[in-house]
Amino acid sequence: MTKKTTSKTADTADNTIHGIAPYKEKAREKYMNPKQMEHFRSILVAWKQNLLEEVSRTIHLMQDENINHPDPNDRASQETDMSLELRNRDRERKLLKKIDQTITRVDSDDYGWCDRCGIEIGIRRLEARPTAELCVDCKTLNEIKERQMI
Repeated sequence: MTKKTTSKTADTADNTIHGIAPYKEKAREKYMNPKQMEHFRSILVAWKQNLLEEVSRTIHLMQDENINHPDPNDRASQETDMSLELRNRDRERKLLKKIDQTITRVDSDDYGWCDRCGIEIGIRRLEARPTAELCVDCKTLNEIKERQMI
């Protein structure tokens, strides 16, 4: 089985985010204006499409590689590869759900603001993590609390 690379948020070769160029803010531009909302909606839709293509490739791969190897080591390797692939697809399934929820937030003009404190999350943070619901400060506090609970 060949090792595949998963799609990343930022493509370092051409500096795009799922094929979308980073947003160029203009001076005194209102935060989360319609142009910015459309930019993030495009990123989310492109990301979702990439994940759905990965799911489709996995289905075809599993159908094509459904070979019963006589050698126990080959069979074990195939089962391990399939298990890892299915685990990755399960994570992506959860991510697809989160992307859909985020697209709904964009469509309802409730995107880009911290769920906890209500301040701007920020264009660059949202480009790095389009499904972010917390600003950097609130997310940092969350992570500190989680570490203390362990």
